[in-house]
Amino acid sequence: MDNKTLSIVSYITVFGWLVSFILGKEKPNSLLKYHLKQSLGLVIFSIALSIIINILFIVTNLEILGILGFLPLILAIVGIINAANEIEKPLPIIGKMFEDKFSFIG
Repeated sequence: MDNKTLSIVSYITVFGWLVSFILGKEKPNSLLKYHLKQSLGLVIFSIALSIIINILFIVTNLEILGILGFLPLILAIVGIINAANEIEKPLPIIGKMFEDKFSFIG
């Protein structure tokens, strides 16, 4: 697979990220490295958001909080579009936090 395809796949679940990370080690470019960082940040954000939503639901019993669960899906779609267009643009809301993190990616 080429780096553009691996960049897109990295946003499709944790397994997609792992596949992109492993297959992309052979000849990574800046596009792949950037989107690997963004998508890993999205995974971490998704887990944290899920925990927060569950705690708030237990405390407040507001079912409307479930709408926030769609935020990671929307951000993943934005990331996929950016990767497909070969744009190194941070994800809205969370992207800037993860641009300079995860030095093991490159």
